[in-house]
Amino acid sequence: MAAILLDVDGVFHVSGEPIAGGAEAVRRLRNDGHRLRFVTNNTTRTRADLAEDLRRMGLELDDDEVQTTPRAAARALSGKRVLALTMHAIVGELEGVELVGEDAAAVLIGGADETPETNLVFSFMNLARAFHELEAGAELYCLHKNRWWQTKNGPLLDAGAFVTGLEYAADTEAIVLGKPSTAYFEAALEALDADASMTWVVGDDIETDIAGAQAHGMKTVLLRTGKFRPDAVERGSVRPDGIVSSISQLPDWLEANLR
Repeated sequence: MAAILLDVDGVFHVSGEPIAGGAEAVRRLRNDGHRLRFVTNNTTRTRADLAEDLRRMGLELDDDEVQTTPRAAARALSGKRVLALTMHAIVGELEGVELVGEDAAAVLIGGADETPETNLVFSFMNLARAFHELEAGAELYCLHKNRWWQTKNGPLLDAGAFVTGLEYAADTEAIVLGKPSTAYFEAALEALDADASMTWVVGDDIETDIAGAQAHGMKTVLLRTGKFRPDAVERGSVRPDGIVSSISQLPDWLEANLR
């Protein structure tokens, strides 16, 4: 039996549209005795909302089985004055963080979504304000540094581009709070009381999920859904332990390869 960290976007759904077989796969994995945790870089919805979204797709899970980046930020930035460029929906998740508009000790960059709110959060004036705070000595944090993500209408630019722009302008380096950071993966392992060497990470992102997990000593399965691109695998140096068509094939693959 293994501990399994399951990515969410691109694994169980794309733009909220379910990927076939997800609910049955989770049932089989649980029946086979595996311990599961859902690890997501989603930065636009609360943990409770994300869990409810998955339950509506037929998955059986509790809220506390979902690990999110806003909660990671709340732990890392508790008690600090923070200028946060994030979606409004997750502000309530930043418990213990003092959100300010100036004189910040830290700047926090969230992720983009498919709504017009992204235009407001990452406006030039907001990014310029963030740059000003960084120049004044604030530290730069980001919920993730993803370059893009997969939507039902194709690839969409993510907030990693804004993080990199601020790094360049302020001559600094962002502290990543979500995948593939050490703190995020260690929190997931602790929650499952698991050793990295006995843990599998399942995802669609060759960089964040697969390379990130391998850097922390975990085994990996890449799915051919969501962000998966054959050319990224072929031209890159990252080699997952397994590649399967979709989440629906995962239980059979694990049964055959964990013997």
